[in-house]
Amino acid sequence: MKGRVAVGCFASNVARMDSVIRAAEACGRRVALAGRSMHRITAAAKHVGMLQDVKPFLSDEEARVWPADQILYLCTGSQGEARAALSRVADGTHPVVKLGLGDHCIFSSRQIPGNELAIGNLQDRLADRGVRLYTEKDHPGIHVSGHPCRDELKQMYEWVRPQIAVPTHGVRRFLLEHANLAKEVGVKETVTPRNGDMVRLAPGPAQIIDEVPNGRLYVDGGMLVTEQGEALKERRHASTNGVLIVSFALDKRGRIVSDIDIRSVGLPGDTATPLGDALDNLAERVEQVVKSLKGEALEDELVIEQAVARVLKKASQQIWDRRPIVETVVLRV
Repeated sequence: MKGRVAVGCFASNVARMDSVIRAAEACGRRVALAGRSMHRITAAAKHVGMLQDVKPFLSDEEARVWPADQILYLCTGSQGEARAALSRVADGTHPVVKLGLGDHCIFSSRQIPGNELAIGNLQDRLADRGVRLYTEKDHPGIHVSGHPCRDELKQMYEWVRPQIAVPTHGVRRFLLEHANLAKEVGVKETVTPRNGDMVRLAPGPAQIIDEVPNGRLYVDGGMLVTEQGEALKERRHASTNGVLIVSFALDKRGRIVSDIDIRSVGLPGDTATPLGDALDNLAERVEQVVKSLKGEALEDELVIEQAVARVLKKASQQIWDRRPIVETVVLRV
């Protein structure tokens, strides 16, 4: 293989890095590291006795001038992380690693669900530079799982011999099965928390004692709110569907005694369907639905607001293919 070779790899998977380094040396290539976590993890691995019988990694100065056919870059960012080494290589902004026509990039890990768009974008940018890509999809056998099997987990527990096991990564059934495995090998206490659970390890028995805000948190109006907070959900909904504000007055008998004023935020209009005409059409529908209400329904403002919201969302779906937020103001005179 001619040209430079880069391998995207999880820095935390030292076994996979070891395999790549040995393959590179067998092919007459020296290894250079790209990404802070690569330097940090390899230093930690050497400190505990791993990666001892491999050649020293090239420094940045050496990597800049090393022959293209004799170098392999170990890079962070195989999942499309924006600030990782591979992303900067794809943008042409990495200070050391420069890939172009005739060079190669190997993605050593499968796509983690949810990262498909970021990884696809990264691979497109590399391909634009003329870099040939190698992935598990088109070259089966590149990927080797970094997850331990059951016997390997047992061996880990035999080495470490912990008093408490707290499985924290994976879907719920995997966490529970991991806890069962820990009990089988003699771990005295196990706790299987969900996201946000606060675990007390000591004093006393290990157990879940509280719940804290979790996931992405935002400071909004000086308050700490979760990503799924109602205010943020409404803003996202308004940004894609718009807002309709409806106001009218009812007398004591539930008759409309004012113009129906409808104002829109973020909804389109053009020469074929002027916005004003669309709003007039909506006002007629509001009048019809209010007149259709009888008895106690006309005395309950919540019932009126819900009826107006339903009819306007349905009409907006027909006109704009949108379901806007509807705010209804009912005045009693």
